[in-house]
Amino acid sequence: MKYSYYLRPGYKSHDLLIEIVSGAEDEYFLTDLLDSIAEINPKVDSINDRWINDEVEIEVSSDIGSFIISKDIWDLAFIMAEDNQECIKKINLLLLNNKNFQKVEVDFDNYK
Repeated sequence: MKYSYYLRPGYKSHDLLIEIVSGAEDEYFLTDLLDSIAEINPKVDSINDRWINDEVEIEVSSDIGSFIISKDIWDLAFIMAEDNQECIKKINLLLLNNKNFQKVEVDFDNYK
């Protein structure tokens, strides 16, 4: 496994997100991620450098809606789609079936 991730709610939220907890520092992370979800035809629309908090935000559109991939200088990466929870659930299913990704179960109560 190259990458480990959590499917979890945002802090004090019911909206799910995907947090990449290991492997996001790999130079091929974005390529591997997009390859793993190729079934939904992801297309990078824009890349925004958020220098204030040392983060890159990648806006992606797909057959099932838009989502954001956020990556910071601490090699944390998140996949978020607040208004499209079905998109997050579908990405999770695609990652579950990809040999490069491993889901790590978390306690949702930790994010209340």
